[in-house]
Amino acid sequence: MHQFAVDPLYAHGVTLAVVIIALARVLIAFAALMGSVTLMIWFERKLISDMQSRIGPQRWGPFGILQTLADGIKLFFKEDLIPDQADRFVFKLAPYLVLVPALITFSIVPIGGSVTVAHHTFLLQVADPPIGILLLLAMSGISVYGVILAGWSSGSKYPLLSSVRASAQMISYEAALGITVVTVILASGSLSTHNIVVTQADGIWHWNVIRLGVVPFLIFLTAITAELGRPPFDVVEAESELVGGYHTEYSSLRFALFFLAEFMNTITMSAIMVTLFFGGPAGWVPNIPHLRWLFPIIWFLLKTTTFAACYIWFRAALPRLRYDQLMDLGWKKLIPLSLGWMLIVAGFIASKAWGFGMIAALLLGWLLLDQAFRLGQKRAASLDSFLPTVGERPVRGDLFRKRSNGEKA
Repeated sequence: MHQFAVDPLYAHGVTLAVVIIALARVLIAFAALMGSVTLMIWFERKLISDMQSRIGPQRWGPFGILQTLADGIKLFFKEDLIPDQADRFVFKLAPYLVLVPALITFSIVPIGGSVTVAHHTFLLQVADPPIGILLLLAMSGISVYGVILAGWSSGSKYPLLSSVRASAQMISYEAALGITVVTVILASGSLSTHNIVVTQADGIWHWNVIRLGVVPFLIFLTAITAELGRPPFDVVEAESELVGGYHTEYSSLRFALFFLAEFMNTITMSAIMVTLFFGGPAGWVPNIPHLRWLFPIIWFLLKTTTFAACYIWFRAALPRLRYDQLMDLGWKKLIPLSLGWMLIVAGFIASKAWGFGMIAALLLGWLLLDQAFRLGQKRAASLDSFLPTVGERPVRGDLFRKRSNGEKA
């Protein structure tokens, strides 16, 4: 019943008109998201080709805009192959475990303000549960299970290695992601995405990206990029090492579902970043009768498209991280930084004295930890070390390269 109290659509009970409006919101959101995915694939191909001085798709439709539709039709009619050693049920289930969470996550995103139709006022949002942020975290975890199960169920070693990487990557960055979301909740005082947007509606200086000092946004952007497996964190799909990653053994429609989910997640998480840090649909609205409801939607689309373009820019500009670099960034940098920043924000919410005291305590702790790490590295590299250096070659590097190239030492 608490959900009914939040959404004005249910304020006067559930009638046939209310049910029709609720179903219409679901269908319109689904159609808009699917259409956005098609445009996102085309947009990524075109923008990367422009960055690399190439033409990009141009045959099907104006500016090649129907190329994605042609690719989907081609994949739909391809033969659906299942490996002999695969776990058939899990193999078929895995693509949907990746796709469905993206659809559910988008349902909690507010894309506009409130609209009145046939004397019924409702939010331009499929649902506004009071625990919307918890639903976001749950769905982000479930989507990774789809990747893990896809690799494990294929019966092949390369997809299995990719699924192991995915599980380690998820654990490494989920912690920093969750701590950053907690920081946003502390500042907003609510788990509802609608309420989080409302607390940022008084102007750009009230957006969480500024109120929280930019750092939580940068942590969230880095962590969610790793969660999505987008470059430069796409070690799960490293073609040079793993053929194609967890979806190597997939074909036809199931193969298409993985890429559909990847681009859908990119759009959904861009919308989530806009919601948490950039005011959602908040923006300047001119006083034009009967059109005021349209401008929040335009602001939301502009902000979301900007972040989608940033993801494409990352893919075109950044090299893939090594696996050890990815783990170091998650465990040694993002988790301590996100935890420390959350404590500072909590301190300032309590009082200024607590805030400055927390800053001093964290600086002291950072100096002690940095000194401890430096001493540990010196001892590990000294002659008195109890353990040998990890990864040391038995042959000198120059001799190893000559022998690898077929030259005589």
